[in-house]
Amino acid sequence: GLLYQEYRDKSTRQEIETRRLQDSQTDPEESSPSEETPSEAEPASTTESKAPPQISLLRNSNSRFNLWQDLPEIRSSGVLSILQPDEIKLQEAMFELVTSEASYYKSLNLLVSHFMENERLKKILHQSEAHILFSNVLDVMAVSERFLLDLEQRVEENIVISDVCDIVYQHTVNHFSVYITYVSNQTYQERAYKQLLQDKPAFREVISQLELDPKCKGLSFSSFLILPFQRITRLKLLVQNILKKVEEKSDRETTALDAHKELETVVKACNEGVRKMSRTEQMISIQKKLEFKIKSVPIISHSRWLLKQGELQQMNGPKTSRTLRTKKLFREIYLFLFNDLLVICRQIPGDKYQVFDSAPRGLLRVEELEDQGQSLANVFILRLLENADDREASYMLKASSQSEMKRWMISLAPNRRTKFVSFTSRLVDCPQIQCVHPYVAQQPDELSLELADVLNILDKTDDGWIFGERLHDQERGWFPSSMGEEILNPKIRAQNLKECFRVHKSDDSQRRKLGSRNRQ
Repeated sequence: GLLYQEYRDKSTRQEIETRRLQDSQTDPEESSPSEETPSEAEPASTTESKAPPQISLLRNSNSRFNLWQDLPEIRSSGVLSILQPDEIKLQEAMFELVTSEASYYKSLNLLVSHFMENERLKKILHQSEAHILFSNVLDVMAVSERFLLDLEQRVEENIVISDVCDIVYQHTVNHFSVYITYVSNQTYQERAYKQLLQDKPAFREVISQLELDPKCKGLSFSSFLILPFQRITRLKLLVQNILKKVEEKSDRETTALDAHKELETVVKACNEGVRKMSRTEQMISIQKKLEFKIKSVPIISHSRWLLKQGELQQMNGPKTSRTLRTKKLFREIYLFLFNDLLVICRQIPGDKYQVFDSAPRGLLRVEELEDQGQSLANVFILRLLENADDREASYMLKASSQSEMKRWMISLAPNRRTKFVSFTSRLVDCPQIQCVHPYVAQQPDELSLELADVLNILDKTDDGWIFGERLHDQERGWFPSSMGEEILNPKIRAQNLKECFRVHKSDDSQRRKLGSRNRQ
């Protein structure tokens, strides 16, 4: 049997290969490598009259990574010659949700039995340390077990699965709040784990020995700790996959939309829980570093967070001096950009910053300066419509690279038109990319990517950066272009957008507004 980390990796890589094949084909409706096209001898409704054998896949701990149509029970039943191709694809999507939950539960069980309940580890860890490290994982595992039992019961009712999204909906509404508690603890958990590795050699030794056990299949302890966050996010994508395959305006579409909406609420609460703690600590740290040359502005606020910070070069002197080629043409300034405020500083001794201007973020405008030679390359103009002195002010700023200039411009004025698309218009066709290498964001304006993520390319730079919008949640941010492969087939791009609009059709207009602000 596969641990969830292995299952998830195989599943996403299979998704990438399927999309690569489709992208190389003229017609996206051609069959994919993971699906057969059976004959259409009879309508699907006749399957209800059969007395199918039961499937005991989930009770078998050695179950492999299988397709629904590859199960012996399915092949021997003759149902593949009856079902329409679209229904077989839907069965596969629902079956993947069930089998992946079984794999996830197996990995959770290993986290608890192999690590958490290890007697040597118990003796090393103080009760409070163990609580931070493992949080409410027992509650999460109990919820997964209950969820899996209900899914198993549904699969065993009939070899042709009627629906799973109604079960997802019920469990999300009634039980999945345990995920919010676990994921919100993630920042404390990561910090505690690093501290324990550093301060307690005995802890480090026991963890290393436990990781070497064949049960773990070479996977790290930390990969088990992040399972719940990965699962709740993946579960939403699995429901999206089902939603794309159900018949429009059907009961199954309604239950899938309901389940997806509730899962989005939980995922959003998980994300906010993680961000809230780290943001508060970051704001306190910044506040301590600022000294105001102008009227002081209170920095710490529950509704404020950092979007981007960094050094830029400000042009000195009057406009007539722009053509001068002297080292004194530019001087360093430092910007702190929050979601609602820009603070402009100069760095002073003692890791401090002296604030000499500020403006509300909504009153910022940017304009790219045409290249006028090397000294004015990557230069843009920042206008403050109303600065700290209640006057309009302009700054000519130089970035270290083209990508850094574009990243600042988009962060400072997020609603300006980009290279490929206007932020205020609906997307008809723009370049798309699928992620083939995972990426962890290094800066607040970057976007973390998971394997098989599909994104619209909103802008790109000559030095290897892309500004993209992920289709499944409309999150936006920068990432290296080497992390993905562009989708060249316009039919596949159109199909991806159509599926995206369908998933979010119940609240599309509101969600697009929220999505455009999430990463800005």
